Amino acid sequence: MASAAYNDITRLFEILGASGNNYNIAKITTAYEYAAMLHEGQWRKSGDAYISHPIAVAEIVAGLGLDSDSICAALLHDTVEDCAEKTNLKEIEKRFGKDVAMLVDGLTKIVLLEVEDKEEAHIETLRKMLLAMSKDVRVILIKLCDRLHNMRTLGARSDAKQRTTALETMHIYAPLAHRLGMQRIKQELENLSLMYLDPYGYSEVKQDIEKKYGTHTDFVEHIRKQVGDKMRENNISFTLEGRIKSVYSIYKKMYTQNKSFDEIYDFYALRLIVDTELACYTALGIIHEMYKSMPGRFKDYISTPKPNLYRSLHTTVIGRFGVPFEVQIRTREMHEIAEFGIAAHWKYKSGAQSRADIDKKLAWVSRLLESEEETRDPDEFIDVFKTDVFQDETFVFTPKGDVITLSKGATVIDFAYAIHSAVGNKMTGAKINGMIVPIDRVPQNGEIVEIITAGASKGPSRDWLNIVKTGQARSKIRQWFKKEKRADNIVVGKAAVEMELKKFGRPTNEAQRQEIIAAVAQRAGYASADDLFNTIGYGGITVSKISTRLREEFDKVVRPEPQQEEKAPLTVENIRVSEKPRQLRHNSGIVVDGERGCQVKFAKCCNPLPGDNVIGFITKGFGISIHKVDCPNVESGMKKPEDADRWIEAHWERGSHENAGDVYEALVQIYAYSSLTILAEITMALADMKVLLLQINTQKKNDGRLVVNLKISCKNVDHYHSIVSRLKGLKDVIDIGRGFS
Repeated sequence: MASAAYNDITRLFEILGASGNNYNIAKITTAYEYAAMLHEGQWRKSGDAYISHPIAVAEIVAGLGLDSDSICAALLHDTVEDCAEKTNLKEIEKRFGKDVAMLVDGLTKIVLLEVEDKEEAHIETLRKMLLAMSKDVRVILIKLCDRLHNMRTLGARSDAKQRTTALETMHIYAPLAHRLGMQRIKQELENLSLMYLDPYGYSEVKQDIEKKYGTHTDFVEHIRKQVGDKMRENNISFTLEGRIKSVYSIYKKMYTQNKSFDEIYDFYALRLIVDTELACYTALGIIHEMYKSMPGRFKDYISTPKPNLYRSLHTTVIGRFGVPFEVQIRTREMHEIAEFGIAAHWKYKSGAQSRADIDKKLAWVSRLLESEEETRDPDEFIDVFKTDVFQDETFVFTPKGDVITLSKGATVIDFAYAIHSAVGNKMTGAKINGMIVPIDRVPQNGEIVEIITAGASKGPSRDWLNIVKTGQARSKIRQWFKKEKRADNIVVGKAAVEMELKKFGRPTNEAQRQEIIAAVAQRAGYASADDLFNTIGYGGITVSKISTRLREEFDKVVRPEPQQEEKAPLTVENIRVSEKPRQLRHNSGIVVDGERGCQVKFAKCCNPLPGDNVIGFITKGFGISIHKVDCPNVESGMKKPEDADRWIEAHWERGSHENAGDVYEALVQIYAYSSLTILAEITMALADMKVLLLQINTQKKNDGRLVVNLKISCKNVDHYHSIVSRLKGLKDVIDIGRGFS
């Protein structure tokens, strides 16, 4: 090997030597030589030899203090993918051991993956990364270093590639770095991404920062001297650092909170690093004695750490000339963890205890993988990923004082499942600070949440899937339905698929439907059609996600007739009813099996409104009855084999939502606290809205609450929602649901 090649890793060895760690230099050198040999003749878009990239990644990894195997994996991370004709994972394992091979495998992008679209490939890549991360967190740490160097050298790529890579970095890698507590890498990834996504905005904010800092240089130095002198007077050993908010953090505040640059109050900050936790609180008292604190701007992340390990005291005070500035106070260990996050465990802990701590901090990864197993919908998995990983956190308490961390916007149902799946499955209600609240209530920071459970609960409601915000809760609810309601799920899923097939406009027989569905199930990775139906039934995937595949298989199996007669209008007479239908509506706005103007009646059990998802049922002697698709009678009726062919596709004609000429009946079920005035308030509210009250009855529950059932006149589903919104504003109303009779 030529000496020039060794010069490429001079800086890496300098970093290793300065760290004080006992690195296996011989193994690292061998990994470098092997990587250089494999990448020989390969070049980056910048014109540099390709080996310069693995070396740069290894330098960043070494800067995090990771071990010898991690540095070897960084040097070798592209060899299996880019040099497949020269090496493979078995060869890597033979030369460098099982751990290095496992890390390289986790870092290798998915190639030759048999998926049908890029969206699925993206999800599979993300899933593989999470799976590797759950086995060994070093995989994602090295991957973040790899992405950081790629972002530093992104200028050599095309404009389109720059934007694509920057977007992916902003949406996936920077938030992952934040979730792992790696603030230094997170901030650099955000700034670099912004530079390519909005170069003008980036430049403008950067110029404002430089201008403002230049104007107040003496202010910063004056504050540093004041604080330093006071700490020495009180015999506190400390390190004092100045800090300016990053370009991206200021940009984000300006554009998301509609603030001007001058309204960013924590632009300046001092970071006070002391020896002990006690010294943190002592220093806080001194700071508050020196300066006037801003109300509501103190945060104690030492007693209540963030989920990403971050611990520090934050306070904002008013300095000279009325200029506010933030003070962050932490110990040296807290500072290392704040800068390097989970990577700092390699410096401060070792052995089984470190592994146990890391596993505990990475429990969210396992929850994400559980969620991914319960859904085949790529869009939903990305939404779950963003919600569970990237959202800000809310800290709430159990009645025993335990802190539960929730994603911002999570409901009390999410809280119940965060405690335990059994608590969520048995939940019947919730209290916040001792007061009963609706199940869609979002708890705020510091509130005490108590879950009300029933020993013989029927389990969660399907409606909860539309209420919960976290992937953990959604996954647990689906697991319950998957396990407890498979037979029901299959019925619901099969009906949904067959309704989709009817939309394709050509009749099918049972054998054709079975052939089509079996082919789609196989393409989607299910062992049987029932497994596909079950997944649709419990909400793991929507029919719309397989509609394209259904159409493709349908066109293969069901050939169009050479000459098809025009389809006769669908009427009650040609559905072979035995007597004249009663109570049928003309011009109802309902389209039945693709035909308009059919005579139908609206089922009294669910009273569908324009805008509801509906389905038709060919009754014996009374024409076509229109039901809401979630009507209990639909669910039970579809289980009867003898009625399978009597269910028929139906939907509201476009524009029927806005048709003010027709008035329909709607059922409203109100849950309320028992009071002398509740019925009067409800009827007065309806009168104010000019809503006709057709029927009312009440039922008192054992806990003293009332259930008020109303039948009202209503124009459409939007009108219904506006009525419900008004009624929810009444002080004694707990919750409102769509009633069934």
